[in-house]
Amino acid sequence: MLTGTSSAEHGIVANGWYDRESAEVRFWKQSNHLVHGEKIWDVLRRESPGFTCAQLFWWYNMHSSVDFSITPRPLYPADGRKVFDIHTQPMGLRDELKRDLGAFPFASFWGPAAGLASSAWIGASARWIDERHAPTLSLVYLPHLDYSLQKFGPDAAEIPAELAKIDQLAGELIDYYESRDVRVLVVSEYGISPVKRPLHLNRLFRERGWIQLKDELGRETLDCGGSRAFAVADHQIAHVYVNDSTIRQAVRKLLENTPGIAEVRCPPETWGDGIGTARAGDFIAIAAPDAWFTYYFWDDDSLAPDYARTIDIHRKPGYDPCELFLDPHIPFPKLRIARFLMQKKLGLRGLLDVIPLDASLVRGSHGRDDVPDGECPILLGSNWPVSTAADVYHAILDAVRH
Repeated sequence: MLTGTSSAEHGIVANGWYDRESAEVRFWKQSNHLVHGEKIWDVLRRESPGFTCAQLFWWYNMHSSVDFSITPRPLYPADGRKVFDIHTQPMGLRDELKRDLGAFPFASFWGPAAGLASSAWIGASARWIDERHAPTLSLVYLPHLDYSLQKFGPDAAEIPAELAKIDQLAGELIDYYESRDVRVLVVSEYGISPVKRPLHLNRLFRERGWIQLKDELGRETLDCGGSRAFAVADHQIAHVYVNDSTIRQAVRKLLENTPGIAEVRCPPETWGDGIGTARAGDFIAIAAPDAWFTYYFWDDDSLAPDYARTIDIHRKPGYDPCELFLDPHIPFPKLRIARFLMQKKLGLRGLLDVIPLDASLVRGSHGRDDVPDGECPILLGSNWPVSTAADVYHAILDAVRH
């Protein structure tokens, strides 16, 4: 949407991927330099001197060439703590925003407490930026509906109430912009599909002896660099990396014969050479409409790595929607959370291990590019014909230019 190109060219092949040089899976990184190609704001700035752009909570939002940016970014002191915060450009906006709007409600942005408060704060920050700086183009991400759709599924009884909440919040922001003669486009880059089948590729690879595990203080961890093949899961796609070329065909055959996998793609065949192929797996598995991929690699929950039961988006070798839930088997989980927070205030270390390992709890997912009409992306407010994400780029250009 911001480059007018495909994953083959801009290189964002998933929310995270395996870095072959460092032999590490890197998920949810934020540097805008990861996005290759010229950005839409650079094109418009070159065309119109005086053009400015605000990018508010769109991902890959650190160290970009926009004029104003706000993104969630915890602080990681050397003593092991994680302190919730934001990152801004210019840097001085950070203190001004927190002074006027209060601290960003990070707990409501992701995790079991994810909810409307984070979207409300983002909407307030968008108005704050517009009132003080009036950027030519504001790119604003309101995440709220994503949470409930993944937790409950798109057809769940809880969805109408959640939809009404974000509709009111978005409507107020739209009214604000229109009162200032700002043209508004509303885009949803994906719909959520109802799912009921979690697929555990790394467990299948484990059965064949293809993954290498390391014992870390009595827990199993995945050694990607030492594995013959492994999967990096991201919703309804999984990038499968094959370090041992002698099993390449066996890996492909297994994927093609695994129930729940609808298609197996080979990036060089579809994308050719370039940054997309360089980052992607040797194969990309596409789940069936009602299935999605986990990163799980352990067979015994008692041996799962310590991060598995925590909110830890960077350490897990794949996306984990179970972070939206509290483990239903924990009695009084909020008391456990309160105890952890008290320990944290006292300067003590602890593990907030309240996330379930039951992937069947997840009821919604996305990532397929072949979905029913009701689950397709939408763009409101533009007459520009849209069939791909790259078309949104042209719709934005058209709106700003005219």
